[in-house]
Amino acid sequence: MTRSLQSELKKRHPFDSLEQEATLAVMRTSDLLENRLARLLRENGLTLTQYNVLRILRGEGKPMPCLEVADRMIQVAPAITRVVDQLLGMGLITKTQSVHDRRVFEIALTPTASPLLRKIDQPLLDLHTNLLAAATKSDLKTLIRILEQVRSGIVDN
Repeated sequence: MTRSLQSELKKRHPFDSLEQEATLAVMRTSDLLENRLARLLRENGLTLTQYNVLRILRGEGKPMPCLEVADRMIQVAPAITRVVDQLLGMGLITKTQSVHDRRVFEIALTPTASPLLRKIDQPLLDLHTNLLAAATKSDLKTLIRILEQVRSGIVDN
């Protein structure tokens, strides 16, 4: 049985608008999903942000400028330098100065990162499946489409 956000939050009065309820529902759901994902990654010694950097590097398959990695992050990482330094300290990435532009630093996965990422792959896919098991494939496609519409309507200021 599903519960409304209003009852889940024990809110006595209705939301001020449908848009407010939808925004808060997305935020509440995002928080629940993030917490479960973070727990799985923490068991493997990573934060969501660190995993995101490693995932981007693996997908690209070659060294990338730090700022380009930051632009591709799922969540904005205002301190990409700190995350890069953490991953360097863990021996999961390398950082070198670009031969084309000395102001640019490129990062790449080390051989140590690949087995760790492979170890996480299936449990993470299983978690995605379990977290969204209550929704049909059709509902998931609709959800994705709606979220894409919302994101495209948000203008960065």
